[in-house]
Amino acid sequence: MAQAHSGCIAAPTALRGRSVFLARRVDGPPATRIISGRRSMVPVEDKGPFCARESRMPIVITDDDVRRLLSMPECIEAMRVCFRDLAEGQAVSLPRVRYTVDTSDPARSYYANVHVGAVPSFHTACVRAGTHLIDKAGWGDGRRRMNNPEPVNWTVIILYDTETSEPVAFMHESYLSGLRVGATDGLAAAEIARDDAEVLGVFGTGRQAYAHCEAICAVRPIRQVKVFSPNPEHLASFIARASSAGLPVVAARGPEEVVKDSHIVCCTTNSTAPVFSGAWLEKGQMVISIANSDVTVERREVDEETFLRADEIVITDWDSVHANRQVELIELLDDGRVDAAHVHTLADVVAGKATVHNTPDNIVYYKNNTGLAMQFAAAGAIVCRKLRAEGTERVIPREWLASEKYGIG
Repeated sequence: MAQAHSGCIAAPTALRGRSVFLARRVDGPPATRIISGRRSMVPVEDKGPFCARESRMPIVITDDDVRRLLSMPECIEAMRVCFRDLAEGQAVSLPRVRYTVDTSDPARSYYANVHVGAVPSFHTACVRAGTHLIDKAGWGDGRRRMNNPEPVNWTVIILYDTETSEPVAFMHESYLSGLRVGATDGLAAAEIARDDAEVLGVFGTGRQAYAHCEAICAVRPIRQVKVFSPNPEHLASFIARASSAGLPVVAARGPEEVVKDSHIVCCTTNSTAPVFSGAWLEKGQMVISIANSDVTVERREVDEETFLRADEIVITDWDSVHANRQVELIELLDDGRVDAAHVHTLADVVAGKATVHNTPDNIVYYKNNTGLAMQFAAAGAIVCRKLRAEGTERVIPREWLASEKYGIG
């Protein structure tokens, strides 16, 4: 059984200033019941339906609320619950929809990223409405760059109570997005990585890199983290931040040093090209990647050699492989170089329907090939319940959102 280890990074606790939406206060009772998934690491609060026979005004959940109220171990456990629900045919999480539209600025495109889904164990449905402007010139160096007119993210996550169909929260996306990706990969490491994994190699120095360091340190006894970025300033800043949080992090001199002697190799970049050579991989390693192709761009964060050398491959969602045109895997499946029988879903691994274990004699690759709305629903439900329990002034009158009833069909 995978054991939880004390995290190498202290959970952030500092709060920034918060804006008040409306001068009303919403209070709620503390949670009283506990549910947990298989191989539970931490308890997950469950109070049943959000509204619990009582109509409530929707609340606004900020990045700071999520940062303060949701720990990495809690988020990992929430991911365990929603992936278990998915394997049992209860959770619904459709492939994400992405598209781009030209704008009046020839240097920028409008970019949408939409997720929908629901997690019955949390009585919560979710719509993630991702909205950005992207820099067309960014593709020249193999990176996707957001370029909004203001330095903010306007993406909104809407949470609905599946017992009443009412919207219960409008949530900021930025902090939770990185947290739930890291937590999902932490869950994958808890299920798949060697129990004795002690060395982590990381490509990237952004929010995803930090979240992955925190998550993997929470599930394995990591004693050293080797980090590389082609940007020296970004690397120095990351090393300083991670070191101050107590993480045993060192700067790698190049990509090959990240891979060499690492038990887990984690790619957390926005690159469209491979960040290391699969020929460098060693037996006993687990590889994790997060960048994937979709209908707007082709992305190959790892090379074909990594796919071919992997004894087993685990992905997040089969439907998304074709719906999002993930050619880096489709091409290998179509020409027979990768056998679909050796490709499993994380949900099946979590539910015990597929057995995949990293050993000193094999290589396992987890391709986190998509984000799913159920991840936001599960994690958001925990934050929503905690924020209601302590009270918040950021509420929206229900009548502002309730429109006229009409028949369906």
